[in-house]
Amino acid sequence: MRKARRKLHWLDWLILAVLAGFFAVIWFRISGTLNYKWQWERIPNYILRWDEEDGRWVTNLLLQGLITTIRISIYASVLALILGTILGIARCAQNLAVRMLARTYLEFLRNIPPVVVIFIFYFFLSEQIVAAFNIEGWARGIAKQEDNGVWEFFFGDMRRFPSMISGVMVLALFESAFVGEIVRAGIQSIPRGQREAARSIGMSWVDEMRFIVLPQAMRKVIPPLSNQFISLVKDSSIISLISVQELTYKTVELVSSTRMIFEAWLTTAALYFILCFGLSLLFRRLERAPAR
Repeated sequence: MRKARRKLHWLDWLILAVLAGFFAVIWFRISGTLNYKWQWERIPNYILRWDEEDGRWVTNLLLQGLITTIRISIYASVLALILGTILGIARCAQNLAVRMLARTYLEFLRNIPPVVVIFIFYFFLSEQIVAAFNIEGWARGIAKQEDNGVWEFFFGDMRRFPSMISGVMVLALFESAFVGEIVRAGIQSIPRGQREAARSIGMSWVDEMRFIVLPQAMRKVIPPLSNQFISLVKDSSIISLISVQELTYKTVELVSSTRMIFEAWLTTAALYFILCFGLSLLFRRLERAPAR
């Protein structure tokens, strides 16, 4: 701690003082000028609440939204990784038509605002898939069953399963474009000499990618993929616009019912920070693990 203090320059102290002053002004304007009454004591009850009927603690709005965000982020990241790997390989394919189709998809998604992409995928694709496979009726049937604990553990309230699946598909399709570019960069970073050597011993393009290129490329793209997963967690807030009941959606519900504007959004920001910062520490540790 003393070493850290010695390393701080006078400019660092100035920046800290400016930040402290900035937050003090914000606090004064909220409490004084806006005549806002803080209600922090009510926030814990919206994370966990005591159920008198069951005699146990149960999740409330904010924690329910956080759990849904974690579920959606995990499922969407797995799907985005699969689709993005396919797109990245397609971007490096020998066939021109395959390369152009993959590039068109990637450029389309990377150059359109995320909100527009979310609505396009939701209304033109995910809703059609949900209706075509009768996912809503299937989910309601499971929700009516008494023994559905496993389903609720993995997917939450099955009555909201169709909206969650729509959110997962929309988010995965959007994020797969960025994963595809990361995988493409990893593949192209492999020295050409290795690929030429693989062809010289009679390897096909598929075997070359499977045994030579992809194993090395995937190790190289782990750090950017980790960052992309953290971005996916933050981008999951966008799907609240299509009524997916994740953390941001639940926060809007809380604000509209209690008018605790600042407390609710500051708590939500803290929950996102804890989740994303924890993931960054985890990924940093995983990146260092092979070097040991």
